[in-house]
Amino acid sequence: MNTVKVLISNEYFQALLIVIGSMVLAKILHFILKEYVEKLTERTKSDIDNAILKIITKPFYIFVIVLGIWIGLRLLSRIKPYLFWIDGLFFVLSVFIASLVISRILALFITYWLKVQRRFEKTPQLIAKIVSVIIYLIAILIILDHLNVEITPLIASLGLGGVAIALALQSTLSNLFAGLHIISDRPINIGDYIELEGGLSGYVADIGWRSTRIRTRVNNFVIVPNSKLAESIIVNLSTPQEETTIVVKCGVSYESDLDKVEKVTIRVAKEIQENIKGAVKGFEPLFRYHTFGDSNINFSIYLRVEKPIDKFLVTHHFIKALKKRYDEESIEISWPVRKIYYPKQND
Repeated sequence: MNTVKVLISNEYFQALLIVIGSMVLAKILHFILKEYVEKLTERTKSDIDNAILKIITKPFYIFVIVLGIWIGLRLLSRIKPYLFWIDGLFFVLSVFIASLVISRILALFITYWLKVQRRFEKTPQLIAKIVSVIIYLIAILIILDHLNVEITPLIASLGLGGVAIALALQSTLSNLFAGLHIISDRPINIGDYIELEGGLSGYVADIGWRSTRIRTRVNNFVIVPNSKLAESIIVNLSTPQEETTIVVKCGVSYESDLDKVEKVTIRVAKEIQENIKGAVKGFEPLFRYHTFGDSNINFSIYLRVEKPIDKFLVTHHFIKALKKRYDEESIEISWPVRKIYYPKQND
């Protein structure tokens, strides 16, 4: 009995008991959150409570264990000279865990709100990342203040050093602010099909803090720095609507019956519009002559597709069908021709 009393009164045994108890308590709370609370959240119509539960479950589990270790260490007499550092370490870990949870929850709410707002539905995660950085900066300032570190001189030093850093990171900061400009001005959104100067085209996959990822038709990513993208001429084929008009240019020989060419071409275009996947059904193709070329009289035919990416398939089938019909109708697309005249020589 005396042995048990001595053991219970032993500070090391008490500390160990508290640590083990915190681990058991953390396991119990984790089990309750996963098995009971999670089932309750699944019954609600919104999925935001499920996401919040996933965010807080693991950090809460870790915090309970850290709390138990801290309480246990404070019971040890040999640790008392080092309590300042132990308390400081516990405070730092607590602030870090809290800032982690707060930043993730705020990022979740921001993302959820942007999805609800139709005009921001495709806004990328850059805004959420900036909010997270701000939360972590506030956490660092709180930690420094708790450790009695003078923040004012530090901020002044950072201000002077910030100028040097800004000069060194001029390109990076330029891309960062260009990314913010793209998000706020919204010339493009994630999921839009765009064309850039130089012929680059594809879907906007993500707008990051430094660069924008564009997924091409062959499913490769092209990484474009935000600063270059902000200064480029962009054709957004997904706005104001995804339906778009495509132009196919062609030409026929000068000997051709132009009325016949127009009728045959429009007939083929209508067949393509009605039968090819991706073409807008019911659209009336438009035919226009526009140029006296070197070898042909040139014209353009206007077709309509449901999505920008559909233009490649529709153009492909139209060119094949038009060439076949021209051969049947004996309509000629001339090769480049040059007539050379020689002056008469006087004998």
